[in-house]
Amino acid sequence: MFVNRKEELEFLERKWREEGAQLIIIYGRRRIGKTMLLKEFLKGKRGIYFLATADSMAENIRGLAEKFTKLTRREYFMEVRDFRRLFRYLAEEMGKERVAVVLDEFQYLISLDPGILSVLQKIWDEYLKDTGIFLILCGSSIGMMERTLEYKSPLYGRRTGAWKVKPFDIRGIAEMFPERSMEELVKIYAVFGGVPFYLDLIRNLSVENAIKERILKKGEILYEEPEFLLREELREPRVYKLILKGLALGYESLGELINFTGLDRGNLSKYLDTLERLELVGYELPYGKRKRGQYYIRDNFFNFWFRFVYPNLADLELGLVNEVWERISGEINAYYGKMFERLVREMLRLRILDFGQKGVSRWWHRGEEIDAIAELKDKLLFVEVKWKDLNRREARKILKDLKRKSERFEGEKEFLLIAKRIEDKEEGMLDLEDLEKVIRNL
Repeated sequence: MFVNRKEELEFLERKWREEGAQLIIIYGRRRIGKTMLLKEFLKGKRGIYFLATADSMAENIRGLAEKFTKLTRREYFMEVRDFRRLFRYLAEEMGKERVAVVLDEFQYLISLDPGILSVLQKIWDEYLKDTGIFLILCGSSIGMMERTLEYKSPLYGRRTGAWKVKPFDIRGIAEMFPERSMEELVKIYAVFGGVPFYLDLIRNLSVENAIKERILKKGEILYEEPEFLLREELREPRVYKLILKGLALGYESLGELINFTGLDRGNLSKYLDTLERLELVGYELPYGKRKRGQYYIRDNFFNFWFRFVYPNLADLELGLVNEVWERISGEINAYYGKMFERLVREMLRLRILDFGQKGVSRWWHRGEEIDAIAELKDKLLFVEVKWKDLNRREARKILKDLKRKSERFEGEKEFLLIAKRIEDKEEGMLDLEDLEKVIRNL
């Protein structure tokens, strides 16, 4: 099922319509839907899709020669055993004709031959740049693919476009699950995030059954997914797992993480920088401050896994799924509450909830917290988020306390309460019913 990649397709189609050769870099973490995006883009176009493997360079060249043979109907490509000559002959055959050539999992070619980027530079400069070929290099190793974009990369200055494919936001999740309630959508977001592959795995399961059947059961594909992804991207996954475990347990400041991990400040900062670059970890400052920020696990599935699965792996290895679920179920509602707050901030930042805001931040100080402060044109909007069913009296009390917390801030103010359900809502109150209307454009 292909959904919610309108921006990405519009970008590719726009580049396709431009004159001249194109060299496009498409990258993003595994399972994010890059291959489906590219296959959707290729529909109705003349071109080839080639999936690189880690076998050997010779095998990849042989496979690419087969694709070029089918594309051009020229059998001599099957005799070619050189990457550079393959593209030289393709350029001669195609000339100015617009033809797509997609090399997927391109990082395997880089790992098999680190000089492949220099080879591609020469191929581009000598054979392709004056043709109509639309070359897409796509990869899942974010670190490796980002190196192709750097100033020192041989392809720097040759690429004509690049796009990092991101997880779905809540609108994409809603599109994948048109029959689910807004409450279920929040839970899906909280546990699985917006990774299309994960969402497809749970299509016919309730959230609770999806956790038990797809995450907690040994042997299932999501059981060790974070460990697999860390091993693929990083040389020292053990250290990164320790940091992520600390964040999941609530050690969010640099000082707390130093004490928890035993790492010195310099090394810890380097590890955190890497996790931030991979978009597994984020860093946020309280509104109006330039220091004393907090780190958090940015990827929702990693957040859930390190909070609930990693500490219970010993029991899960023994198949004690129900026992572990009993433990999790006592804490998961509080987890949904925290992730609901995150979802609301994300909806404000993306202006899915649009009040004309320019910026959105959390605020915390000495045990007090405001879930979101949105900067409007001439005032501040203070937002409190509750994963609870409230009556009007309870809702008014929460708003009154929010106004008290806002007194330290100057200027004109507005206030908004967003809860699971609010009985007899007044102005300045929204609940899941209202959010669903916004997300589904009802």
